[in-house]
Amino acid sequence: MNIDKSTASADLYSGPLTFMGVPASTDASAASAAILGCPFDCGTHAFRVGSRQGPAAIREQSRLIRRYQSELADTDILSEIGVIDAGDVVLTPSRMQEAFEAIEEAAFRLAAAGTTPIGFGGDGSVSLPLIRAAGRVHPGLVVLHVDSHTDAYPVDPVHRYDAATQFTHAAQEQKVLATASWHVGLRGTTTRPDVYAYTSDLGYNIMTMREFQSIGQAEAINRIRETLEGRPVYLSWDMDVFDPSCAPGVCTPAWGGFSAREGLDIIRSLEGLNIVGADVNTVSPPHDINGMTAFLAAAVTHEILMLIWRARSDGK
Repeated sequence: MNIDKSTASADLYSGPLTFMGVPASTDASAASAAILGCPFDCGTHAFRVGSRQGPAAIREQSRLIRRYQSELADTDILSEIGVIDAGDVVLTPSRMQEAFEAIEEAAFRLAAAGTTPIGFGGDGSVSLPLIRAAGRVHPGLVVLHVDSHTDAYPVDPVHRYDAATQFTHAAQEQKVLATASWHVGLRGTTTRPDVYAYTSDLGYNIMTMREFQSIGQAEAINRIRETLEGRPVYLSWDMDVFDPSCAPGVCTPAWGGFSAREGLDIIRSLEGLNIVGADVNTVSPPHDINGMTAFLAAAVTHEILMLIWRARSDGK
């Protein structure tokens, strides 16, 4: 094999695996969005521990997503808005305080540069440091949390942080305006009684899956948009909001969730909202089947990036 010695080194060596092949970089000065891996889980689940491997799995499966979407975005949106992959936050699962501080600081540096961080969990607990970071840059932050659980449960006085209390802390710390925020897609069993009432007492709006289906998507989205429009929005997407038939590899599956088509369509219906931060969490590769949950998470991320692209294009 004859190799032209003038060939640039970049043509001979591949870089790290990134989301959809975007540049690996922590320079957010020209980036509208940045992927940030948060490979952390609390390790408290009875037997489904593995979401710390989620960021790598989502990146791996993102190779199945092409750059062009002929129906909705027939252009290379990733290049147009300068999406980068900042890699994973350096942390140690189980060292919660240190991990949360590192995630918050890493996300804050991206957000402070005018970039929208998109965190890859990890379990749902990573939403708290990501929200803390977004709130430092965007006062008046509101949350749209799409999940089968509220993750706004009462806090244990001894073990204060876990993957079921991140939105309790966010409300009590006044990092988000709870009365304008939403928990959508709620269903299934819980570990304790009165969790919906407790979430409502914190000020949050809730919409169960049954209510969503009863009033229909159009009316549901209208109600949600009424409180979110005109405000900086943090979108937290827990993959267990999907039915386990299309997203089996999650931490806490619950039957009766959205189909893949329904979930992706919901994201598209959020066009026009000011998304300033997001996360896609609870992908648990050890419990996945042929990477299908991670693949769907990558598709969710691409849809979120299209929202950011449309917002930036409209703002030109």
